Amino acid sequence: MTRPATTADPLTADPTRAALHRLRAEVAKAVVGQDGVVTGLIVALLCHGHVLLEGVPGVAKTLLVRTVAAALDLDARRVQFTPDLMPGDVTGSMVFDSRTAAFTFREGPVFTNLLLADEINRTPPKTQSALLEVMEERQVTVEGERRTLPDPFIVAATQNPVEYEGTYPLPEAQLDRFLLKLTVPLPNREEELGVLRAHHAGFDPRDLTAAGVRPVAGVADLAAARAAVGRVHVAESLLGYVVDLCRATRATPALELGASPRGATALLGTAKAWAWLTGRDHVVPDDVKAMARPTLRHRLRLRPEAELEGVGVDAVLDTVLAAVPTPR
Repeated sequence: MTRPATTADPLTADPTRAALHRLRAEVAKAVVGQDGVVTGLIVALLCHGHVLLEGVPGVAKTLLVRTVAAALDLDARRVQFTPDLMPGDVTGSMVFDSRTAAFTFREGPVFTNLLLADEINRTPPKTQSALLEVMEERQVTVEGERRTLPDPFIVAATQNPVEYEGTYPLPEAQLDRFLLKLTVPLPNREEELGVLRAHHAGFDPRDLTAAGVRPVAGVADLAAARAAVGRVHVAESLLGYVVDLCRATRATPALELGASPRGATALLGTAKAWAWLTGRDHVVPDDVKAMARPTLRHRLRLRPEAELEGVGVDAVLDTVLAAVPTPR
């Protein structure tokens, strides 16, 4: 996806696809060296899915989400999850209006296009569970009345993988609501030098406009792209391949919990989005393999003995991918 474009290049022949590809260059004005994570966020938007971003502090997870929202001209709100955060602080609540002597609904920060749930594992399960209906149904129910969220709507949640004190690990039921779990890596030496040069030159992460970030796509582009992804062809053999991969995770000795049918449908959707972004109108096995780890890693649970041996979920997925026959 990084090769030079030509006039016959399928990546630029479609204006909608070309606009989404320009997004990475726009984000790079503020965030250095995270092309893969940006692509993952685009895949999630194309699939109406949510993203869990995991990385150590200081790798620009929050800045990344804010910049993607700015480059897509989407409304974005940030919630800092803390131990004292209440469900109504996220979804909204009924407030008494003394002027009218009646209760009115005050919208919470979920009424946006892109909700940045910062450090989601720092809030108790009661508040975490308030997001379940929001993420699955795209609506909020208060006092028996349903209120629909804007479209598009995705949750981009961040969590720190090395800090456990004062945190509440997300339960499997909520993890399964996330379409992708993306690992935000540390930059290499050249990328880190680029970060220092930008800050030395006066880059202010609070002012994306001053950094030159401009909208390069919008809601109409996303709608057209989603329709195009829906038309991507998937052969029967590829459907069987997705099912076989997920069933293989359920029979793997290192795992006590494998991928559910929801995981299989998620992998199918992300593979179609990846194929379209790559410039094709059909899915090939490499598309499924490319999206298997980010789509399935958070849906699997290792056995305690495997964890003690230092086995990782990604390593187990690599073993499964190597063992399941690839269709021609």
